[in-house]
Amino acid sequence: MSITNSNKQIDVTQIDCEGTLKVTLALAAAPDISSNPTDIVLVLDRSGSMAGSPLANMKTGAKTFIDIIDEATDSSQDGTIGSGSRIGIVSFADTAVADTQLITSVAVLKTAVDALAAGGSTNHADAFAKAVQLFDPASSNAKVIVMFTDGKTTAGIPPAPVAAAARASGIIIYCIGLIGADGIDVNVLNDWATDPDAFHVAVTPDDAELEDLFADLAANISKPGATNIVIDEIVNPDFNIISVIPPNRGTAMMLDSNTLQWKISELGVSGNEGASLEFFIRHIGQNGGTKLVNQSIAYSDTEGNAVTFPEPSVRVDCGITVTPEPCPVPVELTVRGCQDSLVIDLGDACLESQGRIVQLDVTVKNVCPNRRVALAVILTEVDCNGTEHQRGLKTITIPAHQYPGCRDVQVKCIKFVLPEDLNVSCGIPGMMCSDRNLKARVIAHTIDTDFRCCDSVIVV
Repeated sequence: MSITNSNKQIDVTQIDCEGTLKVTLALAAAPDISSNPTDIVLVLDRSGSMAGSPLANMKTGAKTFIDIIDEATDSSQDGTIGSGSRIGIVSFADTAVADTQLITSVAVLKTAVDALAAGGSTNHADAFAKAVQLFDPASSNAKVIVMFTDGKTTAGIPPAPVAAAARASGIIIYCIGLIGADGIDVNVLNDWATDPDAFHVAVTPDDAELEDLFADLAANISKPGATNIVIDEIVNPDFNIISVIPPNRGTAMMLDSNTLQWKISELGVSGNEGASLEFFIRHIGQNGGTKLVNQSIAYSDTEGNAVTFPEPSVRVDCGITVTPEPCPVPVELTVRGCQDSLVIDLGDACLESQGRIVQLDVTVKNVCPNRRVALAVILTEVDCNGTEHQRGLKTITIPAHQYPGCRDVQVKCIKFVLPEDLNVSCGIPGMMCSDRNLKARVIAHTIDTDFRCCDSVIVV
C-alpha cells in the first residue's frame, strides 16, 4: 500500500443545535519504492566522446538520481538507501567495470561516480552483461538497469540480444541518451529498453539537461504513492458546509451545500508526504442527538489504492423541546397538467379548527432537573377602543428533565383558534379579514420543589 495514512477528525465532540464545527481530512502517501524494495544498477558511459562537460553533467545527474532514490526509500536524504533497496554502479568504455556492488551507502556510490574518467570506445554489450551479474537471482527485489550512453556501439558483440535476455529475466531497462559527437540511434535505445518506449527512453542533444533527465527517471522508478487522487465528501443532510479552507496540497471546491470534492495530482513523490483539508459545517437539523458528520466519502486514484476514512460523530444539543399539540395530518393532492378543476374529499374537520390560527413558541429559562413546570399562556384581543377581550387560556405541564444542570426548555406549537369576531376586530365594521390586535401573556412556575412541611413544636 502506497497510502500510509488516512484520517478524518472533528475539533469538538458536542455543539449546540445551530452550532458549527471544523472537519479535517488528512491523507499521507509514500513512494512505491518504499514498500517495494528495488535493486538499481546505473550503467554509465565513460567513452572518449564523453570528455568535458558531458561527463561532468552526467556525474551531476547520476548523483541527483542517487539522492532522489535515497529520499524516496525512507523519506529523508540520510545517506543510506533504505527500505531494502540498493544501487550499484557499472561504467563502460572498451570494456565494462563494476565500480560498486549493490550497496546502500550514498557516499560510496557518489565517490564511484566522481572517479569516472573519459576515454576509449563504446561496448554496450559488456555493459549490459556486467550489470546483469550484479543482481542476485534469489532476491525478491525488483530489478532495474538504467543505461546512459552518448553514442553508437563501437566495440564488442551486438548488445541487443544481451538486453533482450535481461528483459526476459524480469529486469526493467531504462535508457538515457545524449546525442554526442559519435551520434546516437534512438531506435536502438527503444529496442534495448522495456516497453513502452515513451516511459523508458529519454534523449537530449544538450548535456546540460542530463540532470533533469536523471531526476525525472528517478521519480519514475520510485513511483509516487498515489496520482490523480479524487475524494468526494458528502456530509450528513442535517449539516451544511459553510466554508472550505484551501488545502495544503491539491484543490478543493464545494459542489453544493452538502458536497465537496478534493483533488490531488500526486502524493508521495520523493518521500512520505501528507495532505490535509479543513472545512466548516453547521448543524441545520431540527432535532438533537448523536449524529454522524458525513453521509459518505469516496476515494479513488490511478493506482487503485483502497482507502477508508474514520466516521466521526458529534453530539448535537438542541435543548429540550416540548410540542404539546401535533399539527393536523395533511391530505395530499395533485392537480395534473392542463386540469382545470379538481374535486377531492378532505374528510371531517372539527369546529375547533375554524377561524384564524395563532401558533406560539416560548422558551422557559433555567428549568432545573427533576422539576415539572406549569406553563400558562393567556391570549386576549384588543378592540379599537383599547378594551381587551378574552380569547383563550392554554395550560401545559412541561415534563421534568434529567440533565445535570438547569436548562432552557423550548415549548413549540401552542395553537389558539380565533373565529372571526366582527364586533371586535378593528377595520371596516362588519368586514372579514380586518387586522386583529392580540396580546399574549405567559406564566410559568415550578410544580415540584424540595420544600416539605413540618409541625412546629414549642416547649415552655
